[in-house]
Amino acid sequence: MSWLTADDPRPGDKLSCEAIETIIVPRARDLGGFEVRRALPSAKRQMIGPFIFFDQMGPAEFITGQGIDVRPHPHINLATVTYLFEGEIMHRDSLGTEQPIKPGAVNWMSAGRGIVHSERTAPERKARGQKLFGIQSWVALPRAAEESAPSFAHHDASALPVISDHGRNVRLIVGSTFGKTSPVKTQSEMIYAEIALQADASVPIDAAHEERGLYLVSGNVEIAGDRFGPGQLLVLRPGDAITVKAATPARFLLLGGAPMDGPRYIWWNFVSSRRERIEQAKAEWKTGKFDTVPGDAEEFIPLPEEAKVASYP
Repeated sequence: MSWLTADDPRPGDKLSCEAIETIIVPRARDLGGFEVRRALPSAKRQMIGPFIFFDQMGPAEFITGQGIDVRPHPHINLATVTYLFEGEIMHRDSLGTEQPIKPGAVNWMSAGRGIVHSERTAPERKARGQKLFGIQSWVALPRAAEESAPSFAHHDASALPVISDHGRNVRLIVGSTFGKTSPVKTQSEMIYAEIALQADASVPIDAAHEERGLYLVSGNVEIAGDRFGPGQLLVLRPGDAITVKAATPARFLLLGGAPMDGPRYIWWNFVSSRRERIEQAKAEWKTGKFDTVPGDAEEFIPLPEEAKVASYP
């Protein structure tokens, strides 16, 4: 009980109870029967903690003989995080890694000073067709780790902590919550979790991380009396603990962390705290100075036409 003589927050009243700072509706792009929705970066918000790029892939259903074929391409100064709800993707990189990723598992590839990888549907899966649905995100590396050695880590679904009770199921992808800690090693403190709720179930979201977002994958949820549907990224107000209640069976992702240690430049597949490093990476890819991908070295994505380098504080 509170002894303060003040009115309680009123559900739905933006002036008295505003848990959501920003609502982002991802930009959709059709890649030929395969839709990608980009939530970050956006005009409203460029980063949430270290998350600088956040794409929803699908849901899509490939007929026999079809799949994804992302040719070898480079990255610097970021980590790619692939997480699937349905389907399978074969990852290969210039370290010699060859690793399929399946639903509930996590592929964490830290580019550091430079790495090249490809993402394809394996021939045997193309032969029978498949569904594909998931999230690919990029995590900007802290300055001290930007030029570190590239690395790759895979964790099966069985290795990630799961908290299941009271109609809620939380799979901890990265970080710590509800007394559990993910085995995924990161270069900065952050949180990333998949949360599934049965209708009328709820889950508390604490304020441990200064920057937090909820990406709604399916179903409808209520927060402080307001209802939100799928395909939205909700940026939470710093310092406010909230409760998310499912109006219908729902699934969403919790992401966030501390603000980055300074602005980041981003161009194509490159991220850096230094603009000149982006220019260096462009020149190195154009002149073939990056390593190749063993078993997938015949093709590559060429450097795109010149575009403006964006800076995100």
